Formats: sequence, C-alpha cells, structure tokens
Amino acid sequence: MSLTLEDRLAITELVSLHGHLVDEGSLDRLEELFTLDVVYDLTDFGQEPLFGVEAIQEAAWALGAANPVAHHVTNIVVTVQADGRVQVRSKGLGVKTDGSCGSVSYDDTVVRTAHGWRVSHRRLSPRRTPLGGMAKPG
Repeated sequence: MSLTLEDRLAITELVSLHGHLVDEGSLDRLEELFTLDVVYDLTDFGQEPLFGVEAIQEAAWALGAANPVAHHVTNIVVTVQADGRVQVRSKGLGVKTDGSCGSVSYDDTVVRTAHGWRVSHRRLSPRRTPLGGMAKPG
C-alpha cells in the first residue's frame, strides 16, 4: 500500500488534533482521533493499557488538575510497513500548571475508517535520559 500526499496530510493533522482536543477539554470528541476500540498503551509508565475511547476519557477526567495544560505534538513521521500497516511516530511535550515539562514518544498505528484516518493503537514511551540512554561506544 502506498499513501497519497492527501493521506499523509490527513494523518499528520489527525495526530496534531490530539493536543487541541485534550487541552480544550473536548474529550467527547476523541472519536475524531481514535477508533472506538483503540488500545492506549501506558505500560512504560507502569500502568495497564486503556481499551476504548471511553476508558481514555475516564482516565483523563480522573487525573483532573494533574493533566498537563498543554500537549504539543511534533516530529511526525508516517511510515507504511511491509504488511501494509501505517505507523506514525511523533514526539509529545506536556506542560504542567507549575511550568514543568515532560516528553514522550508516541508510536501509533493508524487505520482508514469510513470517517477518515483514526489511531487504533497508541503506545506512549517516556523520554527521561539523553541519547536514549546509550553510552558512547568504545
């Protein structure tokens, strides 16, 4: 499968939409971003994966004021795998109310649905060490 320029633009805009929806509290619109049965994998944070849009909404509401006030998604790379799956890697920056920041990598699988492209699987990985924790060889 190959992607058209329009597909790539739509996928990039899809991933970019995440921060806007969450930051404005439009959790009722997450179906514009995710499939209804999305897997939202938080295992790298020591949490169980969330299954479905409703579980993501509930988790966000449960965090309440602990949610970042700003989510910034950048460095979006779209790749078609040999098996035809579309993978998207991006970076996320979260700004908390106290001004502190955190960084994650998003690894998404996106699928074309009747309503356009949607994320069917998202894995979040924290970024806490420079150079991926690698030391200089030799």
